[in-house]
Amino acid sequence: MSRKPPAEVSDTQRVRLDKWLWAARFYKTRALAHEAIEGGRVRLDGERVKPSREVRVGDRLSLHINDLDWVVNVQKLSERRGPAPEARELYVETEESLAARLQAIEQRRLTVEPGTGIRGRPSKKDMRLIHRFTESH
Repeated sequence: MSRKPPAEVSDTQRVRLDKWLWAARFYKTRALAHEAIEGGRVRLDGERVKPSREVRVGDRLSLHINDLDWVVNVQKLSERRGPAPEARELYVETEESLAARLQAIEQRRLTVEPGTGIRGRPSKKDMRLIHRFTESH
C-alpha cells in the first residue's frame, strides 16, 4: 500500500502554481486555479504566467479573487491540500494587502444592496397602480 506524500516539499524543490494555489486553499479545485491563472487573475512577481510555472519559496503572488485582491509571499511549498490551518502556513499576506482587503470587505458590508426594499409580489393595490400607469402612457 502506498503512503500519502508529505504535506510539505523541501525548499529546494518547486511546485506547479496551479497545484500550490489549490493546496493553499485559494481555489476549490485545480481546474479553477488553472482557469484563474489563464485568465490573468494571478500574477507571479507582477508577471502573467502559465499554470505550469513552478513556484519557489519567496515568490510574490498577486491574486484577484471575486472582488478582492490578495498579495501574498510564498512561505512553504506543498503539493497536498490539507486542513485550513496548514494551508495558511504556506503563505504570508502583506500588510498593505490585508488592510486593503479588510477595507473592501467593510465597504461592501456598509453598502445597501439594490432591491432590498422590495418584498415579494406586488399587492392588488400595487397592480392597479401599475396598470393605470402603463395604460395611460
